[in-house]
Amino acid sequence: MFRPDGSVRPSCAPLLEKFGKVEEKDFLARKASSELYFLRQGITFNVYHDNQGTERIFPFDPIPRVMPASEWEHLEAGLTQRIVALNLFLHDIYHDQQILKDEVIPRFYVENARHYRPEFRGVDVAENIYIHICGSDLIRGSDGVYYVLEDNGRCPSGASYLLENRNALKRAFPGIFDSLGVRPVDSYPRDLRNMLHHISPRREGDPVCVLLTPGCHNSAYFEHCYLAREMGIDIVEGKDLVVMDKFVYTRTTRGLVRVDVIYRRIDDDFIDPTVFRKDSVLGVPGLMNAYRHGNVSLANAVGTGVADDKVIYHFVPKMIEYYLGQKPILPNVPTFLASEEKDMKYILANLPELVVKAANESGGYGMLMGPTATKDEIAAFREQIIADPRNYIAQPVVSLSRSPTWCDGAMEGRHIDLRPYIIYGNEVKIVPGGLTRVALTKDSLIVNSSQGGGSKDTWVLRH
Repeated sequence: MFRPDGSVRPSCAPLLEKFGKVEEKDFLARKASSELYFLRQGITFNVYHDNQGTERIFPFDPIPRVMPASEWEHLEAGLTQRIVALNLFLHDIYHDQQILKDEVIPRFYVENARHYRPEFRGVDVAENIYIHICGSDLIRGSDGVYYVLEDNGRCPSGASYLLENRNALKRAFPGIFDSLGVRPVDSYPRDLRNMLHHISPRREGDPVCVLLTPGCHNSAYFEHCYLAREMGIDIVEGKDLVVMDKFVYTRTTRGLVRVDVIYRRIDDDFIDPTVFRKDSVLGVPGLMNAYRHGNVSLANAVGTGVADDKVIYHFVPKMIEYYLGQKPILPNVPTFLASEEKDMKYILANLPELVVKAANESGGYGMLMGPTATKDEIAAFREQIIADPRNYIAQPVVSLSRSPTWCDGAMEGRHIDLRPYIIYGNEVKIVPGGLTRVALTKDSLIVNSSQGGGSKDTWVLRH
């Protein structure tokens, strides 16, 4: 909201003026009403391994993050470039593997990625799109540059909180939206449904789309129900679907109905027990056979997890140059690969100054924050890195940008990131803004809700 010299950024001045007229007592009452709204709407998430209870209300800070139009246009161009390159990469490694033959990416890294599915080489997917929904996490460093921190191309979550943050803020502070020129975000469910229709294998009539959830114990179950309702499609579990003659059907009160597109919120490992994990009770036996024959489409496609691998992330700038012949618009955070001898020496020598991440963990798990870690934690990670170097990357600590946040009875700066949601169907659509996540603990850089973070509404202004 403020420049380093203390002056107000022009894009934030109208918001500051409006909030400056709100008395603290009124502000707290409105904040409480927004929390009550979240409670009544059932806007919750689950924290695994938490003994205090399974569901929590998603923490919401009512001071929005404001982004001028020119800044958003830069991000939009960079995210579009990135998802196009990632999809070309996925199509390539599951077909000709030209990028591996040309040694742009060492074959070792792809073939040893946990979520690479070699059994699906040669299988065509609808419209040649693999990542239909992506949530790429962005951070803004002290240099003012936006960096891509990671890509989430398997089952990215959080879009429902983006939409409900806007609803909650409109209810609590209806007056602040007047004449500020904030772009709406309510097109997301419509864009999502249009994308599902676009990849339907059946062209006659309206496609039958369903959202496949692991069930009510999943951490994002609220979101599954929310998005299915907003799109006007059925939410189903594995037991609700059946495969017959290489087609997928859903059980209804009217009998079996053929399913064309499945928006799946289940990882590959659990989606079909006849192909992947035999002990899975979440998936649909025979689904992969119907998928291979092109009789049903999945969003996102099977095998996209290889692009989520934090080691593969290191090579995305090279993918952009290789497939598109362009320089990356949005840079990566500098990344060291523990499996490279030179990088390994640097990582082990500088562990107390680095952030170390496991290649396939998310939600703030499997991570070492060197500057705040204990000697025992650093020693433990040192052993893990040496034992399995392919599974670890390291990055310098980036001081995330901060935003005014109400914490502990006062307005203070808290670190934030941004997760925009990219939909790739007939064209690339990005909801204006995204989910701004905020570290509610002072000086913390961990914004994940599972680690005590909250969120804000994100305002993209019109020109």
